[in-house]
Amino acid sequence: MIITRTPFRVSLFGGGTDYPAWYLENGGAVLGTTIDKYCYLSVRKLPPFFEHKHRIVYSKIENVSDVSEIDHPAVRAVMTEHPIDYGVEVHHFSDLPARSGLGSSSAFTVGLVNALRGLEGKISSAHYLGMEAIRIEQEVIKEKVGSQDQIWAAHGGTNFIEFQQNGRVDINKLIMRPGNHSQLNDHILLFFTGFTRIAETIAVKQIENVSKKRQQLHTLQQMALEARTVLQSSAPEFAQIGAMLDQAWHLKRELADGISTPAIDDIYQAGINAGAWGGKLLGAGGGGFMMFFAPPESHEAIRAALQKLIHVRCNIGSEGSKIVSYEHYEY
Repeated sequence: MIITRTPFRVSLFGGGTDYPAWYLENGGAVLGTTIDKYCYLSVRKLPPFFEHKHRIVYSKIENVSDVSEIDHPAVRAVMTEHPIDYGVEVHHFSDLPARSGLGSSSAFTVGLVNALRGLEGKISSAHYLGMEAIRIEQEVIKEKVGSQDQIWAAHGGTNFIEFQQNGRVDINKLIMRPGNHSQLNDHILLFFTGFTRIAETIAVKQIENVSKKRQQLHTLQQMALEARTVLQSSAPEFAQIGAMLDQAWHLKRELADGISTPAIDDIYQAGINAGAWGGKLLGAGGGGFMMFFAPPESHEAIRAALQKLIHVRCNIGSEGSKIVSYEHYEY
């Protein structure tokens, strides 16, 4: 049996510029971090005592005789692209809900590729896992998704990621002065809005609007570069990062209908009124987690203002997908 642990992520700047429809023509850049909340997948060879060949356990339970019968798109795609000649049992469990803007779908894909290859005795580099997950999600499943979530899940860390026009992805660790990384961590607050959504639905609208929203996307891309400069300075102006997040959130809302809703706008404004400098809805939009960026002394007031929501404590910079347990046995 193999168990993989793959992190979720918080994207701070540049979201929207990681869609191939944008960066293959213009380049793209995002800045963000993984958090210490994870997707776990256990995969084992299934003992040959059952009528079914494969058993997949997530929010549903699937017992199937062939990979083509699997309903879960990512499981079916990964097992088709990485075929094995024996039955397996896959169990998924997670620290946070799916469809919540933290890159959970890509964490699942990365973790499953890592686990299945590990079951075959193959060691996977972070680069391989990220690029393979991008290929599977965009080309095999044909989902309208970006390319940042897979990279975060595979590599982990607090990074500045550049997407080149030739398709190359460059991962640059955010090198900060001692103490500044922990200060960045101490300014972040996460709240679950209570709404979940399918990111692809909103992403399709964003992709369709790429040609119409060039100015906004260029600005969002430039803000990722500016934020890197601020955070890597000797004494980062965190209030400036907060103001930039507020500006970026208002720009992002212009990219497509459905990114925000009146209820989400009310949550955001309540956080700002309670002392947050800025924030954003994580992921493509429509629901999920709201992140606020605020001085630590304002956190108690913000939590009080949003007491009806679930506040999730987290730490940034967690490592990428890894195999945390490996036991080998034969039937």
